[in-house]
Amino acid sequence: MNRPALFLCCLCCLQPVLAADCQPVEAIQPGFYARQGQDGAVFSARNIANTGFIIGTRAVAVIDTGGSPEEGAALLCAIRKLTELPVRYVINTHVHPDHLFGNSAFRTDGVSFIGHKNLPRALALLGETYVQRAQEAGLAVTPADLVPPDQTVGDTPLTLDLGERRIRIEAVGQSHTDNDLTVLDESTNTRWLGDLLFHHHIPVLGGSGSVNGWLDTIRILEIQDAGERLIPGHGPLQTEALPALEAERGYLEHMRAAVRAWLQEDKPLAEGVDSIGQQEAATWPMAQEYHKRNISYLYSELEWE
Repeated sequence: MNRPALFLCCLCCLQPVLAADCQPVEAIQPGFYARQGQDGAVFSARNIANTGFIIGTRAVAVIDTGGSPEEGAALLCAIRKLTELPVRYVINTHVHPDHLFGNSAFRTDGVSFIGHKNLPRALALLGETYVQRAQEAGLAVTPADLVPPDQTVGDTPLTLDLGERRIRIEAVGQSHTDNDLTVLDESTNTRWLGDLLFHHHIPVLGGSGSVNGWLDTIRILEIQDAGERLIPGHGPLQTEALPALEAERGYLEHMRAAVRAWLQEDKPLAEGVDSIGQQEAATWPMAQEYHKRNISYLYSELEWE
């Protein structure tokens, strides 16, 4: 068999494997691709976070890598079906494991991992617990899969040039967590918000986040991003800024007011988790998994105001 024929034969043999192993991605803008996660709870479900990448003329930047090394490898496979340009940057929007346990699939020479200035501390505090819970859920995750950032973003935004394409990374104050980043693709005016935005998915509070800080951030985004397209951390991939932000803000403001009223009446948390905001929460997908937990976190944050 001659070499061209052998190559074609091998390629045909490989195609089903690539199709099975690659994440399905869609072009949300020219050169900007994403995979929409499915609804599900962290650890108990797979492929739940939105992940994506931006292609320039010289390099590729990845935004969030998924909840396991397997998910990260599937994302890398999708990239390789579209370009042979090197992946130079992996950007983690925050610490939660459904967004960064795929990092190890991209760990190679020449790749820089980027996160909020607080991300290294958050990984040090939470990483061991995340690995243990992932292993208990049957995920093939080890401590070696926790890849911390080698480049962090604080008060000064970071701009990356991918080759005729610039992206701007900005850190925000305490919101969904205390280590949230946004990523703006300047050429298409599209901003990736990570879990600062939940779209058609109930907003999720907890951990190092703050409802007060999150609402402050949303108000800034409503002014700053009024004309932009936004990519949420969970939910449909591309949305107009103001309607999506207003919906999220409405839920958080309603829940904050309801919990404050409950606290003013000196009622116990045990009763509140089963009654506060049930009607408002019922309109949101994933409310059964997260609404009661949201009430508990709100109660803890607001009781000392």
